[in-house]
Amino acid sequence: MRIFVTGATGFVGAAVVSDLQAHGHSVLGLARSDRSAAQLKTAGAEVLKGDLAMPDRLVEGARAADAILHAGFLHDFPRFAEACEIDRRAIEALGTAVAGTGKPLVVTAGLAFLDTAGAVAVETDRAFPPSAAYPRATEAAADALCAQGVPVTILRLPPSVHGRGDHGFVPMLIDIARRTGRAAYIGEGANLWPAVAVQDAARLYRLAVEQGPSAEICHAVGEAGVPFRQIAEAIATGLGVPSMSLSEEEARAHFGWFFPFATLDQTASGDRTRARLGWQPGGPDLLTDLRSAGYFEVPVV
Repeated sequence: MRIFVTGATGFVGAAVVSDLQAHGHSVLGLARSDRSAAQLKTAGAEVLKGDLAMPDRLVEGARAADAILHAGFLHDFPRFAEACEIDRRAIEALGTAVAGTGKPLVVTAGLAFLDTAGAVAVETDRAFPPSAAYPRATEAAADALCAQGVPVTILRLPPSVHGRGDHGFVPMLIDIARRTGRAAYIGEGANLWPAVAVQDAARLYRLAVEQGPSAEICHAVGEAGVPFRQIAEAIATGLGVPSMSLSEEEARAHFGWFFPFATLDQTASGDRTRARLGWQPGGPDLLTDLRSAGYFEVPVV
């Protein structure tokens, strides 16, 4: 297939592009800069110049492809509400483009903050409705399209998608520890973060789009839950700083805007996804990657 990929030069998106090409698909990637366009060309992909805030370009890319993988998101947390609104409109535009065509559309959501009925987050759990506290509307937008007869696959990523080149939540924790001189956890640090290796997540995107149009939810869960204290201790070792427990009040000051994610405590399952798509993550696990995937290398400026 010719597959239109948003976020095609991001950490996850670049791995998705590589996996798609390795399995015989061609890629049309969205590029918002000349640098991103050059990266896509070097990777052997076609380029569509534009960004997520340009619905007309998204429609153009979707109409030019056999399937769509929406892996892009504006990771600008001081503008998080705006980023969520851009994402919602992007999904609406992509849905409009594929309506009535039978083209698969896969969109990316998060495993964090699900309305879980039990201790383990499963594929049938729904996301909380968008709110001022957490305005991300990815799943609400996908559900609205499904209600209109446009099937959308939701692929949920865990808080840590890890590997060389990661610039997500774990590198943010490393930056906080580097700036403050300590790798912290809250209380006993027993709260759990699900995780997945980036190459495993990329393979799941491909399997999800290859299944054809679907309104299913996929969980990219490689590890059901890694104790936050173990993550902090691995960061402490990597940076050569102490790890320590903080009270909730101390942690609010230490983590700042990141505090809600530092308190996340959620075990997750991907058993339904594995059984349905034949997906078997192969690792490495998060703590292994923290030791060996260059997380503590200082970038050359």
